[in-house]
Amino acid sequence: MAQEENPGYILRISTEDWLRQVYELRKYYPGISRRWRRGTVILLAMRAEEGDSFIGYGVVDKVEMPWELPPEEEAYAREHGWRAAISFKTLFRFERPLPIKKSALAGDPRKGRLLHGARLAEEQVDAILEAAEDYQG
Repeated sequence: MAQEENPGYILRISTEDWLRQVYELRKYYPGISRRWRRGTVILLAMRAEEGDSFIGYGVVDKVEMPWELPPEEEAYAREHGWRAAISFKTLFRFERPLPIKKSALAGDPRKGRLLHGARLAEEQVDAILEAAEDYQG
């Protein structure tokens, strides 16, 4: 039986405060359910000068459900309607955000919040990370 590919996902960050929290805590609290698992690449997107852009990425280390979190963190997660806590093994931020319209998703009809939770094939993740690296200059 062929091994299932390890898809990547896009998670969109809506505010500077949430962005700061993700990079300080090295955690993202998604309000959506997906097949999050260790080793999955999560591309982080946010609105930037040139429109929706990839601002960085992380590799999942651990996924915890709300009831697995310490009581204060569980209450915080439930209060916001979050369904999990994703901890990152590695977390990078691009110096220059890569506009989605200049990536492998240029022709994708999903825009804005419709990108949140979008599943990507491994090849798409690789192409986006390569484009982001080239875009840094």
